[in-house]
Amino acid sequence: MKDLLHKYGHVWILAYFFIYMKWFFWLEHRKVAHLTIMHTRLDDLIPFNEYFIIPYLLWFVYIFATVGYLFLKNREEFYRICVYLFTGMTVCLLICTLLPNGTDLRTVVDPHKNLCSALVAMIHRVDTATNVFPSIHVYNSIVACICIFKSETFRKFRGIRPAALVLTILICLSTVFLKQHSVTDVTAGSLLAFAIYPMVFSGQHQKAEAGKPETVH
Repeated sequence: MKDLLHKYGHVWILAYFFIYMKWFFWLEHRKVAHLTIMHTRLDDLIPFNEYFIIPYLLWFVYIFATVGYLFLKNREEFYRICVYLFTGMTVCLLICTLLPNGTDLRTVVDPHKNLCSALVAMIHRVDTATNVFPSIHVYNSIVACICIFKSETFRKFRGIRPAALVLTILICLSTVFLKQHSVTDVTAGSLLAFAIYPMVFSGQHQKAEAGKPETVH
């Protein structure tokens, strides 16, 4: 038991997940007098496509697999991705708490049309059209992609970087093609990921610079 605690003691940081879920579900079910609706003209030009439910649901595998692998293989990189994810997720929940928001983009889906339509209908039943700005789906996908690109642990897997990039793009697209999010939500989630990036990786850049040999002139 002591050996396991020593090896996997960094699991403590995942306790944040319980705080996040409690906060998120409170936001989902609270009653508010007014919602700021996220809807742009560009959203109306994007057609609904139920097949994008595939990358949309792959998000869960993508995030948990990335975090889980780093948990097992590299404690420092695991802490970094957790800090990156949890910081932005907290900002998203704070924004939704202070600025209750939602979307009116969802279309009526026939669950009997095909399997993908049935899955979209299921998502509609369990996930309300509120708390959409910024998009956590988009934010977390970009964070996972950045961390994979920066990771020494994932470097040994040939093709992992382009695969992560393609999946991230498809997940971001899925949020608008499924009418789960507005383009505004996607833009905000993306900007948030790049805004928080310097705070998370500044120490890594300093270590890299410190490790460089001095140039003799």
